[in-house]
Parts: sequence; structure tokens; C-alpha cells
Amino acid sequence: MRSSWYNKLVLIVGPRPRVHWLLVCLVSALVLIALLGSSSSNSFDSVTASVRPDIYSNYRRLKEQAVSDYLELKNLGANRVKDFDLCGREKENYVPCYNVSANLLAGFKDGEEFDRHCEVSRDRQYCLVRPPKDYKIPLTWPSGRDVIWSGNVKLSKDQFLSSGSMTKRLMLLEENQISFHSDDEMIDGVKDYSHQIAEMIGLGSDSEFREAGVRNVLDIGCGFGSFGAHLLSLKLMAICMAAYELTGSQVQLALERGLPAIIGNFISRQLPVPSLSYDMVHCTQCGIFWDDKDGMFLIEVDRVLKPGGYFVLTSPRSRQRASKGKIPTPFEEFTQKLCWNLVAQQEETFIWQKTTDSRCYVSSRQGTFPLCDGEDSLPYYKPLARCVSGTTSKRWIPIQNRSSGSLSSAELIIHGINPEDFSEDLDFWRSSLRNYWSLLSPLIFSDHPKRPGDEDPMPPYNMVRNVMDMSAHYGGLNTALLEAKKSVWVMNVVPLGERNTLPVILDQGFAGVLHNWCEPFPTYPRTYDMLHAKGLLSHIASGRCSIIDLLLEMDRILRPEGWIIISDKLGPVEIARTLATQLRWEARVIDLQNGSDERLLVCQKPFVRK
Repeated sequence: MRSSWYNKLVLIVGPRPRVHWLLVCLVSALVLIALLGSSSSNSFDSVTASVRPDIYSNYRRLKEQAVSDYLELKNLGANRVKDFDLCGREKENYVPCYNVSANLLAGFKDGEEFDRHCEVSRDRQYCLVRPPKDYKIPLTWPSGRDVIWSGNVKLSKDQFLSSGSMTKRLMLLEENQISFHSDDEMIDGVKDYSHQIAEMIGLGSDSEFREAGVRNVLDIGCGFGSFGAHLLSLKLMAICMAAYELTGSQVQLALERGLPAIIGNFISRQLPVPSLSYDMVHCTQCGIFWDDKDGMFLIEVDRVLKPGGYFVLTSPRSRQRASKGKIPTPFEEFTQKLCWNLVAQQEETFIWQKTTDSRCYVSSRQGTFPLCDGEDSLPYYKPLARCVSGTTSKRWIPIQNRSSGSLSSAELIIHGINPEDFSEDLDFWRSSLRNYWSLLSPLIFSDHPKRPGDEDPMPPYNMVRNVMDMSAHYGGLNTALLEAKKSVWVMNVVPLGERNTLPVILDQGFAGVLHNWCEPFPTYPRTYDMLHAKGLLSHIASGRCSIIDLLLEMDRILRPEGWIIISDKLGPVEIARTLATQLRWEARVIDLQNGSDERLLVCQKPFVRK
């Protein structure tokens, strides 16, 4: 329940607050606080001194909250005239920070015009990105993984017909659907390819990847996600990463299939993940000339690879340039400088393994690249570096030596995390997940209504395929979802400005990135089924960012009929609920009744057609 002063403030302000009324309300609130403090001074004389600081603190906090909410509502009153309109049709697939025309005008070239430049594209859209005319709610899993609605992605029939033979072999355009061939129907299919990679690194089959220390894979230029979909079936986390494309986007198609994907590239900047993040980096005809820029692309692969991790490259170009099974220079020279070992080659596929000996990089006889300074600096879209990272990290542990299950106490201590705190955090998320699922299950299982106490229906009735945890902390929600056997994957986001817990998230084999929530997220519209944010509104407000911009971005990346769960303090939650009505969300505030001022804001985005 809202406090009485806030109820009075909202009652006076109404749906469209004017600035002078807000000023009157603020002054009234402050005067009331002063009067209460003054009139109560005599009556509180008999109260012990130990109580006085709490009373003063409560009044001071109330005053600070009144000022904070006034400033937020003042901004809302100055900008809000009516509910947000829908953007034009040209914005249906709008991805901020990837304005190629603006980047060219700013002087970016040599491929950098296709890179992410939020400092150039500051054209904030105060409108709702509408779905395409023929958009349909994605099919439920598992069928939705292999069949998508063609109207949901920007891919024309002409573009499909002009695509290469490999693409046509993997997908088929039928009326208003795109069907992806199953592995059993393919000659030299994904299953055979995955099995080949496993054999090349000395395994009996690809089912042994996890036992060999491979739990997460960065799939660069992933096509349409078929390799990642297969790895996901093996309980490996494969993240599709591809450059921004105006049409026929690999990332958009993969996400529409419900597969993990994110926009990113190796053009000029580091990926928003720390050093030593992935067990395997994979590239099949990904279009990158790896020996360009004096080997900096390969250095970035080395940066994100864990010790003992694998770089898998499948490309006709590599086969054509190889001579008698030998990779030519300068590619070979770069891999030697990186202390990589070519473990196997079969036809067009080459596999290197990163060294497990960090001393190799300082050996003068190897002629290695120099070591980087500032190992602990955040790699948030920094320029590519021509130096080697991670060699002095406490996390320099070969993937073959890591525990196959959950992180051990010793591994948590390496991350600077108290094992008891980690365990308490996980218990909290187990409980929270049960509460969330209890709230949403009668709604998200719309194809199979359930009664209280009934077991959750099995897929394909589950309407949630993926979740973005926008402030993931240790990844506890991800772990709780896995333990509860929910058929969803989670994109764990660690906000810039919070403690960088992304290394512990990635070391658990989860998907995750660093992100500044004052900026748009690098994904296409309508790509997530559920967004979860605990404490993010307070974090945004403390960083002088706009809650309005954040909620508009959440609306952009959430699919129609998708869900939002926000957990935060009462003040930010009430402001978000006011804005939710402008966004046309169905919103409900839930009091947790635990004695705190924390509230849940549960929203659903409607399917809006103009």
C-alpha cells in the first residue's frame, strides 16, 4: 500500500501533472514534515536518545524521497502530453546505435560504419515500436524452434531465393512460414558436424563435451542458429553472435527461433564480456578475415577463450590457402604468437587449443604479443587491443580442471564471493521463482489453463522460451530456472556501475554480457518473452539515467503479450506504474508483505495494432 503522502500527491497531480502543481505539492509535503518535526519535539522529550536517530532518519528519508519523486514527476509532467504513439512503419525493426548513414557522416569507414556507435546515434524514439503488419505470436517450443512466421522477421522471398545453397539447404520458405530442416533430413548435417568436432579434440561423441570442460560456446556468424540449437539440446549454452544486418539478420532469425543470440562483431571493438569467458569459439564461414589488422581479431578470440579452450574454424578459404595441410603465414605466425596448438584438421575444419601455461606469453623465444596492462579494466566496447589479456588473472584455470557441476567453494573464493552469501542468494531466487511462477502460471500457460496446486504443463504449452535478467547479480534466477526444469534460457545482464559479477555467471556456463542501461541493448525488437529486473530502477535513477528511456527500451525488445517483472522500492515502482499506463501495459503492483518498502510490478505488453 502506498503511503498517505504519496496518495495525496498522486491525487492532486492526476494523470497529467503540471509543473506548478507539483511545486505546490512538494512545498506542502516539506512544510508538513517540518511541522510534524517541530510540533513533536516537546512530546518526544521523554523518548530515549536511542530512538531519536531512527525518527530523524525516517523523516529525512521521507523528505529525500519526496524531492526525488517530485523531480521525476516534474520531468514526466514536462514531457507527457498523451500516451506514447506508435512509431512509423519504417521503425518496425529499429535497432538504436546502428545508424549506418549517421556513422558514415561521422567519418567511420572500413566496416566500422556497421559497428555500434551510441555516441553518434542519439535519436531517442519516444514512441512504441510497432510489430509488422503480418506479425504473429511465435509458435511454442519445441515446434517454434524449427518453424517461424516469415512476417515476424525482415526477410523477403527475393532475398531468400538469392541466398547461397547452404542457406537453402538449412531452411525452406513456405507461404507464411520459414521451416528449418531437422538434422535427420540433412546430408552432412549439424549432428554429424558436431560429432566430427568432438572426435577431432579426442572425444568419443559430442555428448562428452561437458565432461571435457566445454560448457559454453561463442558461435560467431551463426547462420540461422542450427549448430547452436543442436548444442542447446546437449545442455551446452551456445551464444550466436553476428553483426547488425538491416535485412535477413542472423541474430533476428535465431532469436525468433527462441535461440540465444546477440548483435556483435570483431570490427573495431572488444566484446562486452571479460577475459577468459568461453570454453569454445566457433566460426563456420563467418566472413571474418582473421589475419587482418595485424592479428587483432585473433587476439580478441584469445582474450575471451579460457585456458585450454578451443577455436574451431570451418571455411573453404582456409582450405584453399592451406598448402599440404599447413596453414600459411601470417595466420600461422599469429597462432604461434598466441601460443595456440593446432590439434586437428579435417578438410575445411581446423581446431586450435589455447595454451594452459600462462608463462608461454612471456617467453622471449616464442616472439609472442605483448601483455596488456590493467587486467581488471571493464571490457565495455573498448577498442581492439594488440596485446594479450588474462594471463595474471586468478581465473586462469584450464577448462579441463574445472568442476563439471556447480562452482565449488574454492572457485567462488577466487571470484571474491563468500560461499555462504552465494548459497543464500540462490535460496532467495528459488523462493522468488516459486512466487513468480505462481503469479504468472495461470496466465502464461494460456493454451493449457491450470488450477492452483496443479503441476506446470510440459512444453509446448510453456509460452516463455527466454528470459532477460536485466540485473543478474550472481545468476541465481538462471540457476533456479534450471533446477526447476523450466524450458527457458536466460540472458544474464550485469549493469555497468554495479559489481562486475559477469565472470562468475559465465563460469557457471550461462549466457551473459555487460551493459550500460543508459543505452539501448544490442538486439532486435520483439526478441524476448520475459524481462526481469531487480533493483534496476533504483540503479538507473542513481546514475542520472531516465526511467522513461529504460521502459521504452524494454517495450522495444519485448514481444507482444510478453511479461515484465520489476522488483524495486516503492517510489521507483510507482513511477514505473504511471509510465506503464502510457506504454499501454497492463500493470499491477504487488505488496510483498515482508515489512519492507519493496514491491513487485508485474506487467504484460499488449498486442497493439493500429
